[in-house]
Amino acid sequence: MPACSATSWKASGNTPAHKEIPAAHASKLTSETKRGLTLRLYSVTMAPWSAIRILFLAVAIAGIAPAQSDRVDTLHAEASAAEASGDFATAIDKYREILKLDPQLAPAYNNLGALYVKQGRFADAADVLERGLKVDSRMSSARALLGLSLFQMGEYAKARPYLEAALKAHPADDNAEFLLVNDLTKLGEFNAAAEHLQRLAQRQPRNERVWYLLGRVYMQLGEQALSKMNEIDPNSVWAHQISAELMESMKNYNGAIVEYKKAIEVAPNQPGVHFKLGDLYWSLQQWDNATEQFLAEQKIDPRNCLIEYKLGDILVEKGVEMEEALKHVDKALAGCPNLTEARADRGRVLIKLHRDQEAIPELLAAEKANPAEASVHFLLVQAYRATGQAEQAHSEMKTFSELEQKSRNAQAERAGEVIQNSQTAH
Repeated sequence: MPACSATSWKASGNTPAHKEIPAAHASKLTSETKRGLTLRLYSVTMAPWSAIRILFLAVAIAGIAPAQSDRVDTLHAEASAAEASGDFATAIDKYREILKLDPQLAPAYNNLGALYVKQGRFADAADVLERGLKVDSRMSSARALLGLSLFQMGEYAKARPYLEAALKAHPADDNAEFLLVNDLTKLGEFNAAAEHLQRLAQRQPRNERVWYLLGRVYMQLGEQALSKMNEIDPNSVWAHQISAELMESMKNYNGAIVEYKKAIEVAPNQPGVHFKLGDLYWSLQQWDNATEQFLAEQKIDPRNCLIEYKLGDILVEKGVEMEEALKHVDKALAGCPNLTEARADRGRVLIKLHRDQEAIPELLAAEKANPAEASVHFLLVQAYRATGQAEQAHSEMKTFSELEQKSRNAQAERAGEVIQNSQTAH
């Protein structure tokens, strides 16, 4: 159930302007011009998805009799006290009575709607807030609460314009944007959802939830594309290739291999498909299968420097033909001089060929490009030791040990979370 908090605010520039009144004339002010119904800043939290912060400003009560105004003041004070003590039912009754006295008092609809939201009575909230917006359509707070209520009711299409209006009024509100993203995904509007998630990612680049949701949205877009391609031609090379890539992203490697092979059967000379299949075999350490596919791709795309790198890396991993491996890596770097992985592999090959001094600049370049890669630091330890540079070797060993310990701690933490979640689930 959503949770709300309330804090009183004074009137701001959004309220009707009031001129300063000289002290000599202050005693002549009537009671109704002094009084106002204070509305609040509600924080409506939607666990686990979102929160919307909504500003209700003090709005002057005008055009009602003094006695009636006094009664409204009293009811509002009683409603506030009841709400503060957690007696929402009494607070609701007080606001309903206020609206009987003055059905044109728009802020009261907001407060009543917010109370219904706090209780999870979203249909009642939507009804009240819609009536309030008919009285004053400018209240962004009411639009936001109405969007939230409609979303909770499953009325996603109706909720969208209200949630968009709420975000437009408060464009830096991350929680409001999260709720809109959720609404858009419910509607299948994945492109629009992705745009909002990209903005959230710019503001919160280390928020894993943002990247998780963005990944899910892109997966949905991929599935939509696959569905459309299957409608056009389910046996096309494109349909099989995207199906393979989706399966690979979900770690269904056997299924991905089957789909890549189907794509190759349909279009054996399609650029990129042999490489994709070879790269999958490479990640699974099926070196011979990978080599076969890389060589097939090389016939289609002979200038692909990544193929040369992969062919050289396979020889390094197999521990054979180091001179041949060096030729492949050199060709890869000639075509792609900024290929960091090839720099590290060249260093490994040179160490195996006992050309340690030559290996050091290659490994330093790889280290500079990716200082968090522990294996490069270990290779530098080997090269420095072989060349008699004990101090540098010691420094690299220290860095290597720290990175390894950090990796082990992260793995232990993830394992602990998995165990804890498993126990909680049972």
